[in-house]
Amino acid sequence: MGESEVISGGLVRGILDRGGRDGLVLAHGAGSNARAPLLAAVAETFRAAGLTVLRIDLPFRQERPHGPPHPANAARDREGLRQAAAFLRGQVAGRVFLGGHSYGGRQASMLAAAEPETAEGLLLLSYPLHPPGRPEKPRTAHLPDLRMPVLFLHGTRDPFGSLEEMRAALELIPGRTALEPVERAGHDLAPPSRAAQAALRAFRILIP
Repeated sequence: MGESEVISGGLVRGILDRGGRDGLVLAHGAGSNARAPLLAAVAETFRAAGLTVLRIDLPFRQERPHGPPHPANAARDREGLRQAAAFLRGQVAGRVFLGGHSYGGRQASMLAAAEPETAEGLLLLSYPLHPPGRPEKPRTAHLPDLRMPVLFLHGTRDPFGSLEEMRAALELIPGRTALEPVERAGHDLAPPSRAAQAALRAFRILIP
């Protein structure tokens, strides 16, 4: 995958894939880590297209190799994302984007809503709009505070939100948005190479 480095310092631990002048921080889902096949595929695809990509282990994953995050520690995970974005700004000359899969993407979007200077845009892979089977518990409170471009890549079989529910959620965001469906894909967006190519195509349209 080109030139890769293992990065470790403070709350930042991950894999840096050097590309071009713009940068992208990617965070994993609740049950995964920086080496997840989806994140690796997105990193390679975006690096080949000229971006420098930093895949990170969120602080909860640094503390233990398995198990889900604890809601009480979500702020620390966002701090890890903030430090990762700051680190990447020191590595690239251009813009920095934030993103991630599921939980990682949600934390990235919450950080960007609270601190918009952190990133110039968001790439959200399988945003967990609500718990499976619980549409009455939407995770949308922060969306009206997103004023940057936001790309959602979402499987048509994702139980965390239908495409119709996702389209309604996008209406809450004042910034430019795009929803890129991945046909027949579930929450894992398998196969990862197809999802990565779809993400890049849509990203280049929304964020030239």
